[in-house]
Amino acid sequence: MQSFTFQEIPYQANSENLFSLVRDLPDAIWLDSGKSRSTQGRFDIISAVPDAIIETYGKLSTISDSNGKTRSDKDPFKLAQELLEPLLPFDSSTSSSPFVGGLIGYFGYDLGRRLIDIQDKTSSATGLPDMRIGRYLWALVIDHSARQCQLVFHGNCTSELRKKVIQRFATPAVTSNAEASFRLAEKFKATLSKEQYQASIRRIKDYIASGDCYQTNFTQHFSAPFEGDLWEAYLSLRDNVPSPYSAFWQWQDQALLCLSPERFVQSVDGSVETKPIKGTARRGATVAEDTALSDRLVTSSKDRAENLMIVDLLRNDLSKNCKSGSIAVPKLFELESFANVHHLVSTVTGKLNTDSTPLGLLRDCFPGGSITGAPKKRAMQIIEELEPVKRSAYCGSIGYISANNRMDSNIAIRTVIADHGELHCWGGGGIVADSQEDREYEESIDKIRALLIALETFYEK
Repeated sequence: MQSFTFQEIPYQANSENLFSLVRDLPDAIWLDSGKSRSTQGRFDIISAVPDAIIETYGKLSTISDSNGKTRSDKDPFKLAQELLEPLLPFDSSTSSSPFVGGLIGYFGYDLGRRLIDIQDKTSSATGLPDMRIGRYLWALVIDHSARQCQLVFHGNCTSELRKKVIQRFATPAVTSNAEASFRLAEKFKATLSKEQYQASIRRIKDYIASGDCYQTNFTQHFSAPFEGDLWEAYLSLRDNVPSPYSAFWQWQDQALLCLSPERFVQSVDGSVETKPIKGTARRGATVAEDTALSDRLVTSSKDRAENLMIVDLLRNDLSKNCKSGSIAVPKLFELESFANVHHLVSTVTGKLNTDSTPLGLLRDCFPGGSITGAPKKRAMQIIEELEPVKRSAYCGSIGYISANNRMDSNIAIRTVIADHGELHCWGGGGIVADSQEDREYEESIDKIRALLIALETFYEK
């Protein structure tokens, strides 16, 4: 049975100060509750210096560790499970920590082509891997509910790394300042015009009328060149769009700046949960307008139908790894309000089979139904046909799989990807039979408007 040790450090509600103490270390990553302080935003997880990394491009993965690099054409999810195996077994009853060492990283939307037979003809907007996962042997876990900060070290963590980490966090954490000024060289530009976007929505509605699908999630892509420190950009985004499933991860000339409001799949001691978002309304300028907009969303038959379709899809996805009869929907069409939008959110739960693993569960639900549509395969084929660039990490999933068999992951929406001096961002929504092109276009902008505005404050002519 594997072991772990832990060390308490003084609690700080402002996790950005704590991350600033280690963000210069290799592959420093921050799973960030985003100042949301909702029941969903309880934990922040900070780590760095993984002892192994898997990067997947198309059908080939590269595993980098102390022995060098090896390549494999195996299923990337199975490779991730193999990377986790040396940290197992672990007695989960010995710790209530969500993470005690394990895997942290992302599974990009385009990884779905390995699981579902979809043609690969679309050009890539970014050079990011389809999957990038690190094996991390320590973490700082910040519990905002218990107001506790705890350094957790897996038994496989070297004494040298432990000393380095403890020393870093012994340094007083102060308000962080970006080392180099961030600047947007140009404002964001859309890959599709409004007319092209609306024409694609009409095409999707034709497919729905023909019986090809019930719903297809369609997105549009924006990009802009930048210079300087992405940390400054992330802190600005975080201030403007606090979200419970956020993340910041930078390596070489690439990075993820994620402000996601949506949980994908969580597994804790065999209890499974997914929380699909379908149905969006912008926030109002006044209390009265805001209430009217949220009330209209809650009573919208179109948005409720859109949500229900994805709930049914996810019930089926969970059933592949959950005990028969355990799938339930304790919350349906619940209103959740964020800084920029209102959402309709449902909750689907289940009990994991004794012979299933969290990674197997994630694989069999991937990619998330809320960002594909239903049925999943046909919706993904339509997305491939109509979207001009690949989604990359966007609409994939960022999260952790811990050695104590706990897992939590997001749907990587409201996500900015940085790649060699270029920022990429997408916004979209689910298209159904009664979707209106004008409203769908505006909804796609509403979802990311706050992100674009926050970043464009750094633009100077």
